[in-house]
Amino acid sequence: MIYIYNDYGGTHTTALAAAYHLKEIIQSEQQLTKEEILNVKYFNKLTKKDAGRFIFHGIDENGDSVYTIGRKSSKLVVPALKNLIFLIQDKHQINEKIIFSNTSPTVPTVMSIGGFFSRGLKIDFIGVPLLVLGAKQCCDNIFRLVENTKQLGHTSEDQVIVLENIAFKD
Repeated sequence: MIYIYNDYGGTHTTALAAAYHLKEIIQSEQQLTKEEILNVKYFNKLTKKDAGRFIFHGIDENGDSVYTIGRKSSKLVVPALKNLIFLIQDKHQINEKIIFSNTSPTVPTVMSIGGFFSRGLKIDFIGVPLLVLGAKQCCDNIFRLVENTKQLGHTSEDQVIVLENIAFKD
């Protein structure tokens, strides 16, 4: 199975989702610390040139691959990828299940503002504290989104699953 977490930039909530999925960060009763957030691989590290690129994060405990992708504002990226996967699966008799999970609904406003300052304007002294605050606000939702994504991946019969995750919007 292949999990692909996606959102606008692919470097904040997707990075946290991949880290939760791979158990690089653990859900607990205590909020994530600033250090835990900033030490997540790829958190706030990708640039505009990384948009549309699959970023491999690792293999989970079940042997499944975990990727992220920043799709910018295009609503067509995931449907186009889904159709491409169907074409490849049909032509080459590949049976790999692929799950696209949208992390955008978990993004709080403060994180969007922080991402704009940090990634867009390169003003980290304003952006990074806002990103950390936003990550602390949404980490529970991201954890639940990941658990839901994994459950649906294991229980659905579909070969390609697209999860919009609107239920995780605050």
